[in-house]
Amino acid sequence: MWTTILIASGACFVLKWLGGVIPREWLEKPVVGHITKLLPIALLVALVTVQTFAHGKTLTVDARVPALAVSVVALKLKAPFIVVVVIASITAAVLRHFGSFS
Repeated sequence: MWTTILIASGACFVLKWLGGVIPREWLEKPVVGHITKLLPIALLVALVTVQTFAHGKTLTVDARVPALAVSVVALKLKAPFIVVVVIASITAAVLRHFGSFS
């Protein structure tokens, strides 16, 4: 366990150090700028997907899926983020309460 933590810490340090020594010309290329804009979105989508559809090593469809769908609709309608969270939470709670999903 400690070996993993030390290796991860070292890797983080090296990545941070590399960010300071990479020539500015490389970072100002349009491709790099495009990737750095899209990377956080891709990581967030992957996190939401895994948290929504995974339960251990199995694929699970439960109340989180309709809650995610409702939150996507609320976001499309430009609802404030806190409203999106509350609507998704209420959707999941109602579906679980009435036994539609466990």
